[in-house]
Amino acid sequence: MQLIIDNHKHRYEIENIARMFFHDHKFKVDFDVDPSEKNYIISGIRKDNLAYAVVNIDRRANYVQDEIPKNATDDELEWLLCTLMYKALCNVSGKTQPWGMLTGVRPTRLVHRMLDSGESIENIRNKFINDYKINDEKFRLLYQSASCEREIIKSSNENDFSLYISIPFCPSRCNYCSFVSQSVEKMDELIAPYIQKLIQEIKDAAKIVNKLNLNLKTVYIGGGTPTTLSANELLKLMSAVKENFNLNSVIEYTVEAGRADTITKEKLEVIKSLGADRISINPQTFNDDVLARIGRKHTAQQVLDAYKMANEVGFKCINMDLIAGLEGDSVDSFMSSLQTAISLEPQNITVHTLTVKRAADLSENFEEVFKKGENSVDTMVSACPQTLALSGYHPYYMYRQKGTLSNLENVGYSKEGFDGYYNVFIMDEIHSIIALGAGGVTKLVHPKTKEIKRIYNYKFPIEYIRDFENIINRKQEVIEFYEK
Repeated sequence: MQLIIDNHKHRYEIENIARMFFHDHKFKVDFDVDPSEKNYIISGIRKDNLAYAVVNIDRRANYVQDEIPKNATDDELEWLLCTLMYKALCNVSGKTQPWGMLTGVRPTRLVHRMLDSGESIENIRNKFINDYKINDEKFRLLYQSASCEREIIKSSNENDFSLYISIPFCPSRCNYCSFVSQSVEKMDELIAPYIQKLIQEIKDAAKIVNKLNLNLKTVYIGGGTPTTLSANELLKLMSAVKENFNLNSVIEYTVEAGRADTITKEKLEVIKSLGADRISINPQTFNDDVLARIGRKHTAQQVLDAYKMANEVGFKCINMDLIAGLEGDSVDSFMSSLQTAISLEPQNITVHTLTVKRAADLSENFEEVFKKGENSVDTMVSACPQTLALSGYHPYYMYRQKGTLSNLENVGYSKEGFDGYYNVFIMDEIHSIIALGAGGVTKLVHPKTKEIKRIYNYKFPIEYIRDFENIINRKQEVIEFYEK
């Protein structure tokens, strides 16, 4: 499909809006040319001061235009072009988008901004429904999530930071996964040297934050699957965290125990004894056939057994992830998985919509994935807020991703008093996240200026081990950032 940008520079948002309607098409972007393909989309500005959009897809065509206001700013012009494009695409496709014209990953930020400026709830609602064109169901979800986020945001003080530690190993790679995770079958020999280097990075990072008098608020050990490590490796790693960082001010310490086939009672006891009070046990689905399709080498019963084990060990907060739109899943199967998760009464249930990313194995057949998944995923996701509310769960944070089926959302639901702090801190960029390990991205937020700076670790374990000194040197940028 050809996307033509005619006489303006606002390609980025126009392309994002076009992709919401045509996930399964490859776009060829051209500038200031006539159409050369059968299917094409044009966003342009005419010489007579009119902005316009043309959509011509499979012999269905629509043209819309509007006059450009006198002295329009760049932002106002972009908004007009996007509005016209969205309208033309709706007219040709015969459908609207649940999140309307919003293409960003953090829609709650818009709510925070409006609340901070004193806007009433009614004005905010009108803005989202009339201007951004999201539907009423999504607005209710958005406003509820933003309201909970604001309470967590208020809890962050000027010198607070969070710590993320990456364990980029899994027992096998799920077909939807785009994270930098390595199958243990292939990379087992890297685990020991990786842990050795990671402990050294923990020690160096602790010296930096102690020098800056930063206050540790939350800890998150993710991956990958941290419980891929042995109990002894977890003991070494988490002991290094405890010995080098002051955990007295930590209000939440999470370890992802995402794969049931990696969980043992011994590992859970180590995790709890060294300070973690929140873990994730992530079924994704309780349908064994779907688990096999996505590359998970465990059964639903193993998830149930692991959950029971975690309860016996005494974790304060357990999160369970589900994914709507998985290959081979149906609405009935997904709702059965949701009800199974609810029946276990975890403190958090996070519902993700399947996202097809380039780095995932699933992306090889992305056109087929979208065609199959989008027939049912909206029904799955739409049922979640009410179903979970009836069992005492409320939405406490949400975000969106590009490449998600039907442009839907990911939402964390929580029982009262168990909202996840780290998720909000990282998603809303409230304070600095110091990230350690392969694939870690440190995101610094200056306490005075709110300037943001990122420091990247090497992606893959073998690079991380080989070029470790470069990573240690880069971390000195944290001091420079805070002291300038």
